[in-house]
Amino acid sequence: MSVKIAAIQLQTLPMSNARLDYYIRRCAKMGVNLITLGEYVLNNFFKELEKIPSSMIKEQSEHRLAILKDLAKSYNVTIIAPIILYKKDKPYKAVARFTPNISFFYEQKILINYKHWDEDRFFANNMKDMSIPLFIHEGLRVGIISGFEAHFDIFWQQVMKKKVDLVLMPSVSTFESRIRWSELLKTRAFLNSAYILRVNRVGSFKDKAHSWYFYGDTALYSPDGTLEASLGDGEEMLIGEININAVIEARKIWGFRNQLVKKELLN
Repeated sequence: MSVKIAAIQLQTLPMSNARLDYYIRRCAKMGVNLITLGEYVLNNFFKELEKIPSSMIKEQSEHRLAILKDLAKSYNVTIIAPIILYKKDKPYKAVARFTPNISFFYEQKILINYKHWDEDRFFANNMKDMSIPLFIHEGLRVGIISGFEAHFDIFWQQVMKKKVDLVLMPSVSTFESRIRWSELLKTRAFLNSAYILRVNRVGSFKDKAHSWYFYGDTALYSPDGTLEASLGDGEEMLIGEININAVIEARKIWGFRNQLVKKELLN
């Protein structure tokens, strides 16, 4: 059994829904009904958000929510997209899952907290619940791990425990991190016998101290740690195929999870 998926590699979108409609319509025509966007595509990049009035951010998000709900329903697809939500006038960094009939929202669990890029201070996310979002799509067990969260074992332990077949990873990677990210995700895919689709942002931002260049390199990694497909540094779309038999075979060959179960370290 195989399932087609798509990653749309974009920078922050204009208020018009034309670009999203174009790509999602293409996906629907090709039989793709699971689509993922990168971070800070529906909203401005974080360093811009710091200077934008909260009322404008909220308005931007509400506009995007309406568009994505409509597109998911119109084209009968599921869309995974990071978005900024407001609850009681406080901003939360979240990932939305839009289906044809209903929408789900998951707060990001661990946020960047560096001096030059402090999401942890800006957003009001509740860090107590460390469980990853998990849903079933055409028989696949799909988990969502945001880019920064990829560095933490606690999330990959859940991928192993819950037998996740596919990890969707919206990201906003920048600076000189391309090679590091590739090696990290090859290893994570192999050790967890799971596909990983990482969707990175493109575009750039510059302030007095730093220049952020978002290099894209959206990529699909297979359960044996192989890079199956990747994009360049511009606006593009990746169509991939998830083969559940490849997941089953990798788990059978390497047996990492079985060893943990055998030693009663995992149930």
